[in-house]
Amino acid sequence: MIIRRLRDWPAREWRSPFEELDRMRRQVDRLAEGLSGTLVREPAAGVFPSINLTEDTDKFYVRAELPGVKADDLDISVTGNSLSIEGERKIDPAEESAKYHRREREAGKFSRVFSLPTQVDTTKVEARSTDGILTITLPKSESAKPKQITVKAL
Repeated sequence: MIIRRLRDWPAREWRSPFEELDRMRRQVDRLAEGLSGTLVREPAAGVFPSINLTEDTDKFYVRAELPGVKADDLDISVTGNSLSIEGERKIDPAEESAKYHRREREAGKFSRVFSLPTQVDTTKVEARSTDGILTITLPKSESAKPKQITVKAL
């Protein structure tokens, strides 16, 4: 019997210890749900807004999804190589007293801070919002832009 167990060890499909811990956590959650009738878990740590950070040779571009957020409710600041986006998503007053059957859109204040790969020229930063997409254009500082160096033949 011991020989048979050793022959199958290590298992054909190796699993991370963290996968096993996650499986055990799900089982405990199911047990707690059965006892209380509701699933006992921490609130989801969602990240809002979702962003894409891209660059070309001269600029960085940040595109953030902010549906339902007015431009007046946003505070954007840039210092050196750090970008901060703060704001508030508000719920329509009619929805505050509603009886929800499903609620996936959250309201409240949010704050995201991003480190950029290099310094930016803070005097030329531009931001615009169109159809719920905030686009921030961050020109790279002159010292951060790639320099073309010519080789002289002697």
